[in-house]
Amino acid sequence: MSELTSGAVAARAGVNLETLRYYERRGLIPDPPRSQGNYRLYSEDSIRRIRFIKRAQDLGFTLAEIKELLTLTQDSDADCWDVRQRALDKIQDVEQRMRDLRRIKMTLQKLARQCPGDSELEGCPILKALDDGGRNER
Repeated sequence: MSELTSGAVAARAGVNLETLRYYERRGLIPDPPRSQGNYRLYSEDSIRRIRFIKRAQDLGFTLAEIKELLTLTQDSDADCWDVRQRALDKIQDVEQRMRDLRRIKMTLQKLARQCPGDSELEGCPILKALDDGGRNER
């Protein structure tokens, strides 16, 4: 098994060094052993694990959710259903965020229509709506 330095792992996994260290602090990748010179030494498996984390993030999983997924891979009682359930939960979360974004878009469109764009800032309906917490624009 080859041992790789932090820089080599980060480069091959497509992350920066701080991301690698952050994943270590969050417990997403195990603390690597150290060389006699006190350098962190990673295995090839670390690269695979970091790429897994990045792909899961791309699908919207939080680091806490990713940690759960990684824990499942080590659980002899876990099965594919457990992973599927987490994916279904994530789908519901994404759908809720999409509803929230549509609501935000509609509110912004309404505010933009109300703004003539040629008045002084004091009369700007967008700033007024933000300043009063949106109470008058709903």
